[in-house]
Amino acid sequence: MATETRPAAFFDLDKTIIAMSSSSAISRPLLEGGLLTRTAALRTGYAALLFHMGGADERKTNRLRDALSELIRGWDVARLNEILDDTLEQHIDPVVYEEALELIHAHHELGRDVVIVSASAEEVVQPIARLLGADAVIATKMAVEDGHFTGEIDFYAFGENKATAMKELAAERGYDLSRSYAYSDSITDMPMLSVVGNGYAVNPDRALRRAALDHGWGMLRFRKPVALRSAPSAASVAIGVVVVVGVVVGAVLVSRAIRRRRWE
Repeated sequence: MATETRPAAFFDLDKTIIAMSSSSAISRPLLEGGLLTRTAALRTGYAALLFHMGGADERKTNRLRDALSELIRGWDVARLNEILDDTLEQHIDPVVYEEALELIHAHHELGRDVVIVSASAEEVVQPIARLLGADAVIATKMAVEDGHFTGEIDFYAFGENKATAMKELAAERGYDLSRSYAYSDSITDMPMLSVVGNGYAVNPDRALRRAALDHGWGMLRFRKPVALRSAPSAASVAIGVVVVVGVVVGAVLVSRAIRRRRWE
């Protein structure tokens, strides 16, 4: 007898659920915790600013990759987790899209699991998934040696790998991808949107808008950023952490993917 399948909803995190965040508020605990120096924070912040303002061309991506690879290499995993736990008790004011939160709630009301799919490190995506009420996570697995991040990646949740991981999770949990939903703001997530029956481009740029038209995907505009300061368990802080560390991991993955394609 065949097992009954059901649809699920897959959400990219950065710029799909998260609208913006106070990086300075997150940098402070990392500085105080000894993982981040002021010089490294300024250098990396400048590279990230250029990346986000100017777009992800190869030169900017390589520059950000170099800065962020240097930043995260050697971080003590236990110390990072300790800082994350301590930070959860603070109150800062990140901003997420109200429309994304409403969609998450609507999918749950219809009995669909919600899965966060992010290129950010699993260590920082998991707390966000819990605070948003998500049912599962697909995220990057960073290599660890002797309790420290090596800067290498065991599995990177980027591009085609997102779609592959979604298929594996669907087989494990009984999701019917042909009836499932996926949401993302990034053209790099075309595989993620293509693997489900209902793909949605969120706040698309020109490239993603063109791809959405070509593939028959829906297009959504999220326009209502809301603060989560009053959310239970200080969810706002954890989301801010994901933005900072997600930039670190995500930029490294983008650049490595570019280099890999050129080599191939």
